[in-house]
Amino acid sequence: MPSIFWIPYLALSQSCLEEVKALRHHPLAPWTFLAVPLILYGIWVIYPTFATFFLAFTDWDGFSSLADARRVGFANFERLFNDSTFWKAVTNNLKWIAVFITIPTTLGLALALVLNTDIKFDRFLKISYYLPMVLAFVVIGLIWSWIYHPAQGLINSTLAGFLGLLKNLGFAVDPDSARRIGWLAKPDLVLWSVIGAAVWRQVGYVMILYLAGLKTVDPALIDAAKVDGAEKWNLFRFVVFPLLAPITTIVVVISIIDSLRAFDLVWVMTRGGPFHSSEVLANFMYLEAFNNYSMGYAAAIGVILFLISLGFIATYMWRIVKEEEA
Repeated sequence: MPSIFWIPYLALSQSCLEEVKALRHHPLAPWTFLAVPLILYGIWVIYPTFATFFLAFTDWDGFSSLADARRVGFANFERLFNDSTFWKAVTNNLKWIAVFITIPTTLGLALALVLNTDIKFDRFLKISYYLPMVLAFVVIGLIWSWIYHPAQGLINSTLAGFLGLLKNLGFAVDPDSARRIGWLAKPDLVLWSVIGAAVWRQVGYVMILYLAGLKTVDPALIDAAKVDGAEKWNLFRFVVFPLLAPITTIVVVISIIDSLRAFDLVWVMTRGGPFHSSEVLANFMYLEAFNNYSMGYAAAIGVILFLISLGFIATYMWRIVKEEEA
């Protein structure tokens, strides 16, 4: 096309550019760009939050009109605090938090320290460790349900093969006993089995966060510490790890949030069973809302879950701020 035909388009683009530059200094310009995100955030986050607090004081069943919902005061919360399943779910969430802020954090930091050095296939290893984060929770739940399968699962098949080898060597063992281990059926194993699947996914995420933090560490500080005689452990303990404090704060907060909102893996793998042994607050709330049609009671669970999350995060952030000020 001849260049002469582009002249009107160039003139139009130039005029639009000048108008954009003029609008940039208008006091309402930022709110114009923020209007749509704020509206969507208000519809999908702010309104449901306030609606949950309102429903927690009603006996709404989810089907009848909200105008017909009866105000019950704190009856839902009184029932909740006397519900053994609720306390079981709270205990399981606390166990989930304890594991998430220790094992994935430690393993992720260790992997980040190793992969931050010049080793072969470091890019391949980074992708491999981070790959579980790309998978949806539903897919991870299905994969680990197959791994935990009593008869054909990877874990029990490996144990059976190892016991078979010991039996051939003369040891009095029963290889078939390994295939009777019900990782998702025994009340004392099921919670830790589900948490194990969640840890497998979380380690790669923590590793990436710490790798990003290690890239911001000033090499001059490391070199100065080495000149002063700091060895590997002391170098990590007194120089590297304190510099990673902001990343550690982010990791801990994310781990707490992920622990308290755990739902997908529990629903896909166990649905809270057997006998509520793997029950967590989010799954308990879902069952009450959509299985028992007790929306008011489920909203009360949601309020408690929100307050627990707020308490954990606010306390930890307050402590971090005080330490930085000191």
